[in-house]
Amino acid sequence: MSDQTDPSASRPASYSADKARIRNRLRRLEGQVRGVQRMVDEDEYCLDILTQLSAVIAGARATGLLILEDHVRGCVIDGDPDEREATLAELIEAIERFSRTVG
Repeated sequence: MSDQTDPSASRPASYSADKARIRNRLRRLEGQVRGVQRMVDEDEYCLDILTQLSAVIAGARATGLLILEDHVRGCVIDGDPDEREATLAELIEAIERFSRTVG
């Protein structure tokens, strides 16, 4: 997408300071998902698989909350005061979207 059609294209990532933590969490989640795939392939007990899926969901939620926190600190608090209403509307939409996926 060009910068004219994507309003977030010119914005820097607000999670730069936590990028290493986020990448480590994502790698851990990737390993957990592979573990669940292996469990299914090996016909492991359903409740054990559900326990592992619960860990994946909790890890994804924690990672998302870290990114959301960084967004609030970097893009909302330190954002352009002239764009405050648009920034808040975007934040509310992001929180609603994230809440639906992890709730």
